[in-house]
Formats: sequence, structure tokens, C-alpha cells
Amino acid sequence: MRIEHTFTSLSWIPSEAVSGANKAVFGAGVTHYDEPPPDVLYDLVEMANDDRFRFANRLRAWIDVESGRVRAAGYLDGSIMGSTTVGLGRLDLARFAAVEFPELRAEPEITETSARFVQTFGGHVALPAPRRVNRPPFVQFEAPTVWTTLAMTLHADGRVETELTGASPFPRHWLYGDDGKLSAKAGLADFKEWWRSSFGKHTPWGDEDSPALVTAVETALERELSTHIMRGGQKPKFRKLKEGQVLVEQGQLGQEIFLLLDGVLAAEVDGVSVGELGPGAILGERAVVEDGRRTATLRAMTKARVAVAQADQLDPEALRTVSETHRREATLE
Repeated sequence: MRIEHTFTSLSWIPSEAVSGANKAVFGAGVTHYDEPPPDVLYDLVEMANDDRFRFANRLRAWIDVESGRVRAAGYLDGSIMGSTTVGLGRLDLARFAAVEFPELRAEPEITETSARFVQTFGGHVALPAPRRVNRPPFVQFEAPTVWTTLAMTLHADGRVETELTGASPFPRHWLYGDDGKLSAKAGLADFKEWWRSSFGKHTPWGDEDSPALVTAVETALERELSTHIMRGGQKPKFRKLKEGQVLVEQGQLGQEIFLLLDGVLAAEVDGVSVGELGPGAILGERAVVEDGRRTATLRAMTKARVAVAQADQLDPEALRTVSETHRREATLE
């Protein structure tokens, strides 16, 4: 019996994710941010033609099982490198194919009852850009490298385990299961770190990977609210948090709603951690729909960035529905 499974990472550049001088390049329309990928994948070639991602690492693997034992195992192809659209203002002038690096695949680790597969895929954009270096001429024209490293274990009894074991600090990486549905996200997209360091030996092709912090997926309704916060007409304010800094304290009065754009926050009730929140999560809505007081302390586990909106900008019924899924103190009972 043959068992096959697919695990996919889709990487894209979210709105307002770029910092420093390069932000002006995006603002001028020379290149662009990306629309969030769909909740369910469709044909990856078609998605690439639609410019829906920067690259897709698709780990497809199989095992042959006989009498409950793994007899053979192997990889299937499927990863796709996207392209860079270059324009002027709102005009798209040209599309340049990104540079694809050789796919890195570890030999399957086969036991009697399972096989583990590890695959790295990535490359860099077609157009080089200047960056400062510590040696003459002190400026180097080179594009930083992007990648993800996926791991998957197939068991003879049909169980599957998947993991994002490493990734470039930028752009954003979303994970999809065998059914094509969004299943998890990398928690942090760090443009500055990526721009400074993701070259040469500091990549998997130079024998160095970067760990990735994975977070759960927010609800579809939260994604709708996040779009309204970012593009609903009234421009949100933004706040940056250092690791360990508190966004709100339990018991505080507050009417602001927060959209976590980047990083990971811990929710604490009575000093006890009750969950971790990643990019896309709507925060603070329970104070709005209940008695006006924060029901948990939100503390940054990594550096983080949030968009701040006022409650009257959002649909009260939608906030009430979201709040019903955020009663994390029930885990303490």
C-alpha cells in the first residue's frame, strides 16, 4: 500500500511589513505588497500566474507499506518559485522570474514503521538591491535569500506529523495541510534582520538555518475584521512592543481593538499563561462587548507590532462572535 501526503508553505509580503529606506520603494509602486493568500489553496501554478505568493515550498512524499512495515520511501516534485512584478505607480511594467536555488532534500530517515522527510526550498528575487557591508567598497548589490524548511513524518498506520523546522526571517510564511487548508503560521516576519543577514553562509545553502516560531491560525471572521482594520477607510495607528513588554493589563479599562500584525503574544489570566497568539489575531474585543475591562494581560513573547482601532470602527456583532472564541480562562478550570 502506498501512502502519500503533501505539506506546503506559502510565503508572501504582507502590507506594511517592510521598513527603512526600502519602504519607499514599495510606496512608490516599484514593487508591491501581496494580498493575503486564500484559506484554501488552489492550483499552485495558477496561483503563481496570479502573483499570489513569492514562493511555495511543497513537500510531497510517499511510503510503501507492506505487512505494517515501511518498505520504501521517496519524494515527489512540486515546489514553485514566484516572480517579482516591477512597476511605476499603478502601472505594472514587467515581471521578473525569481532566482530558484537547488532544492535541499535530506535522505529519508526510514524505520520499520515510519519515514521522516526534510526539504528546504527558496532563492532570491531577480533584482539585486544595495546593502551595507563591513568591508570595501562597503556597499554590495545582492538580493537576500528566502526559504522555508519543512519536515514530515509518515507512519505505516497512516498518521502524519508535519513541522516548519526553519525559515528565513522574512517574508511571511503560511502553512497548509494535505487538504489544502491553512493550518498554521510563522509568528514573526523580521525585515531588518533578513535584510542584514540572510546571505551566503547564513542560509541553508551555507549550512545555517533560522528557527521558526509557529502559531495557530485565527478564525475566518478575524481575517475579515483584520482587512477592515487595515483597509476600511480610517487608517489605524500602530504600536511596537519589545520582548516582555505588556500591551494591556488584566483589569484595565479600555475600548481599543488590536490586530496583531507581527510577533507572538502570551495571554495571561491571574498571572497564568493560557495561550499564545500569533499574527492575524484580533485582541481586546472582550472589554468592548463585556464590562469595559481587560480580561487578560497580553505580553510580548517576541518583539511585536499591532494595529490599533477604535471599537466604533467595527461591527459589534462580529466582535461579540469573536469574543466567544477567546474565553481562554476556561482552560484554568
